[in-house]
Amino acid sequence: MRSCRKHCFNGVKLSSVDDEKKTGKRGKAAPARRPPLDRAHVVDTALRLLNEVGLEGLTLRRIAKELDVQAPALYWHFTGKQALLDEMATAMFRTVAASAPSEEDVGADGTGWQQRLTGMQRALRRGLLAYRDGAKVFGGTRFTDFGHAALQESYLRTLVAAGFTPSAAARALSLAFAFTLGFVTEEQGVYPVPGERREGYDVAARAERIGAEHPLAAQAGGDLFLNYEERFEEGLEVLVAGIEAKLLPKR
Repeated sequence: MRSCRKHCFNGVKLSSVDDEKKTGKRGKAAPARRPPLDRAHVVDTALRLLNEVGLEGLTLRRIAKELDVQAPALYWHFTGKQALLDEMATAMFRTVAASAPSEEDVGADGTGWQQRLTGMQRALRRGLLAYRDGAKVFGGTRFTDFGHAALQESYLRTLVAAGFTPSAAARALSLAFAFTLGFVTEEQGVYPVPGERREGYDVAARAERIGAEHPLAAQAGGDLFLNYEERFEEGLEVLVAGIEAKLLPKR
């Protein structure tokens, strides 16, 4: 055994003993263990960041920084930003589906299909408005599982029971979805988050700028950029009336 002279006592370095007396520790404390990185954790973080930075600012690098990992670590779970957006939209839809009217809310013969169809659109709008740029995230994405198919099947059953052909029922659902997605896309263009109006959409200032040459367009400002709740409900009434008149066979 190697001898220990000036700075040792019973084989222990005196400097180490002194350090322990000063700090009360034996060396550095072990770093806190980071929770494992999985797809769900990445998606939850991305949805939270979406409200802070919007879709344009939501990059894989920004998400990685929030998770305290290197950006390449995310590629173990997602091939790119579009794949992540697909998963985010799928997570958003699960929330929408959970709050949508169920098949038990209408009669077995499809009575009340109008209420169920409009109730679904209200749930979809709420789900999209829950996130900054929620409609942009949702539009054009592809669901990553088949969880949506059960809800779609249920709504098609309701419409077919009410007298729609399967083809007409599918078109009715598609029209309703397109209306809501388009409406919320425009709504979030003016109000990125509820109550926060984007600069440049002041109705009075707009009317002052264009009113002299375009009086009708100036007057329309309030109908275009205000009262979204009321206008959405009005749009649903028009949508249902059109679907019933055009797609539901006369009995």
